[in-house]
Amino acid sequence: MTYLIIVSLIWAFSFGLIGTTLHTINPGIVSALRLLLAFVVFAPLLRRTAPKTALKLIVIGAIQFGLMYLTYNWAFQFLHGHQVALLTVTTPFFVSAAHDLHTSRLSLRNTLLALAAVAGAAIVIGNQNYGFTRHALTGIILTQISNLAFAGGQVAYRSLCRRNAMPQTFSADVGLFGWCYLGALLITLPFGLASWISHPPGITLYQLGALLYLGVVASGLSFFMWNRGARTASPAVLAVMNNLKIPLAVTASLLIFHEPVNLPRLLIGGSAVLAAAALAHYWSSR
Repeated sequence: MTYLIIVSLIWAFSFGLIGTTLHTINPGIVSALRLLLAFVVFAPLLRRTAPKTALKLIVIGAIQFGLMYLTYNWAFQFLHGHQVALLTVTTPFFVSAAHDLHTSRLSLRNTLLALAAVAGAAIVIGNQNYGFTRHALTGIILTQISNLAFAGGQVAYRSLCRRNAMPQTFSADVGLFGWCYLGALLITLPFGLASWISHPPGITLYQLGALLYLGVVASGLSFFMWNRGARTASPAVLAVMNNLKIPLAVTASLLIFHEPVNLPRLLIGGSAVLAAAALAHYWSSR
C-alpha cells in the first residue's frame, strides 16, 4: 500500500500541471514524449522473458498506458485539471467491475454508486443550467475511456503476474515493466510523430521541464510503483487507492495552479463524488 500512497501524492500535482502548462501542446505529442521518457528509463533494465508473456505485457501496456494517455491528455483540451481529476472517480468502479466480470457477477450497488459519483462530477462541470456543452461532453467521454483503459490494465497486470506465478521481487518487476512501456510507446508514437510533422510545437523551457518530470517521475517511476503495489493489494484496497488522488489533485489544481472554479458547485459536486467513493469502500470492506 505504501507504493500506492506515494504515487497518489505524486499524481496529485500532475492534473494541474498538465492543465495549465501543457494544454497548448498537441496531446499526441505529450503522450508520446512522456511514454518515450518512461521507456528510456526502463529499457536498460529490460529482462528477456518468454515471447508469449512479453507479448501480453506489451498489450497490457498499450491499453493501460498508451490508450489511457492518449485519451487522458486529450481531455485537457476540453476540461480543467480539477474537472479531469473528479471524473477519474469511476476508475475504481471499473476495477471492481472487471473483478466482478471475472467472477461472473456484477454488483448493481457499485453501478449505482458509479452513476452517483459521475452525477457529482457533472454538477461541477455543467453550465449554469447544469447541462453540457459538446465541448465538455467530449472531455467527459475521453476521461471515461481513459479510466476504463487504466482500470483494465491494472486488473490484467495483476492477473497475469498471479497466473504465471511471477516473482514479487523488486528486480523481477523492474525487468518486466519495460515491456509495458514498449507497448504504450507503440500506440502513442505514431500519433506523436504525425502531430509533430504537421504542426511542430514551440516548447518552452518550462514546458520541457514539466515533460521531463511527468515522463520520468509521474509516468515512468510512478506507473511502475502503482502496478507493483497493485500486485499485492486486494481489489477493495486497489479500488479505494484509485480515488485517493482526487481530493489531493483538486486541492493542488486550485491552490497551486489557480484554476478557475465555481466554489459552490465544487463543494456540492465534490461532496457527492467523495461520498460515493466512501460508500463503495465501506460496503466492499464489510
